[in-house]
This record gives sequence, structure tokens and C-alpha cells, in this order.
Amino acid sequence: MNEYELKAYDEVAAWKRKLNKRSGILARASKKAQTKVNQLIPEKVHQILTESIKNMVKATLAGSNITTKKQQGTGLTLASKDELLNKKLEGYKRTAAVEGAGTGAGGILLGMADFPLLLSIKMKFLFEAASIYGFDTSKYEERLFILYVFQLAFSSDAQRKETLDVLENWESRKSELLELDWQQFQQEYRDYIDFTKMLQLLPGIGAVVGAYANYNLLDQLGETAQNAYRMRILQTPPQM
Repeated sequence: MNEYELKAYDEVAAWKRKLNKRSGILARASKKAQTKVNQLIPEKVHQILTESIKNMVKATLAGSNITTKKQQGTGLTLASKDELLNKKLEGYKRTAAVEGAGTGAGGILLGMADFPLLLSIKMKFLFEAASIYGFDTSKYEERLFILYVFQLAFSSDAQRKETLDVLENWESRKSELLELDWQQFQQEYRDYIDFTKMLQLLPGIGAVVGAYANYNLLDQLGETAQNAYRMRILQTPPQM
């Protein structure tokens, strides 16, 4: 490993330690409340939500795969790939912020439209990240990896640790992962962003909340994607 790769390896290790830390009291209380609410929702409603989000995500995956330039990081060092990703991320964060401000200022109907719009921005970014780090998104396993990265970014403590374990051991685990648990996927994501998105619907502050929330959600996704792909590339521990 060169000097930059050693630095990146240490940053990935620090990121994993952060993920394994317990969430704060407010986050845990929010999750408990949302879990109780979910238990009161009829199973039929859960099934409808699951199918809706599954179809929405699959449509976004198909579209992103077609529109993303393949193998953008060919011939680049890890340092150059990181630099390119960070440049791309800044553009996506600005786009998400503008979209959040617009839908947040538009009241309940436009606020509800924010969900699929933001989802498509996030998925498109993840396809860009995969391409930059040299992974072929035309392969099913790479699109599945993208979904696990997404889940890692937006999930509760227990699910986050489980998902991190899958990504850390991707080469040995991927053959057993035929398809994502879509109900778990949609429920974790909804629970994670529900409170913020409810504030976005409030008159007067919706635009500000929407812009701020979307910007930060993309920032979090960017950190997760960068370190997940670095983790795959830097599988061999540094030799001292």
C-alpha cells in the first residue's frame, strides 16, 4: 500500500468503529416509538408499502444503470477516485438541497413528492460511486451491493451492524444473498427519515428543513458509499 492507501485504510477503520457505536438517546427513543407504530399498522398495509417502494427502487436502479457512465475510474489511483467522488457528491448534495427546498416550500402534496425524487437522486449517486471505484453495475451482484450500502446509511443500530458485516464479507456472503429483504429495507428507511420529512411538511419552515435535511442525507450517503467501496478495495491489511 502507498501512503494514501494507508491513510484511507485508517479512515475506513475509524468509520467502522463509529458505525458500531450505539446511537444517542433521542435516536433510540425515536426508533422505539416508530417500532410501536409499525406494530399497529396492519400487515396488508406493510405489504403494500413494501411493494410500492420495491417497485420504485427497482425502477430507479434500472434508470440509473442506463444513464450512468460506466468505468469512470479506470486507470485512476484510489486518491484520484476519492477526489472524483467528492466532486460528484458536492453536485448531488446541491441538487438534493434545491429539490428539498422546492418540495418543502410547496406544502403537503409536494412534500410527499420529495420521497421518490430524493430516492432517485440517492440511487443515481450510488451508481456513480460504483462506476468511479471500478465496479460494473450491469452485474446483479453490484446492484445488490448498492442496495446494502443504501441500507447501511439509513438504518437502526442493530440493522446497521448486520449490514456492515455483510459488506465487510461481501465476497463470501454475496452468493447466499438472492434478494434483499424489502420489507426490512423500506421500514428501516422510513423510520430513519420520517421525523425529518414530517417537519418538511410544516408551513413556513418546510423549505429550510427540506434543503438542510436533503443536503445532509446525501452527505451521509456519500461517506457511507466512499468507505464501503474503499473497504472492498483495501481488503488486505497494510504491511508495516
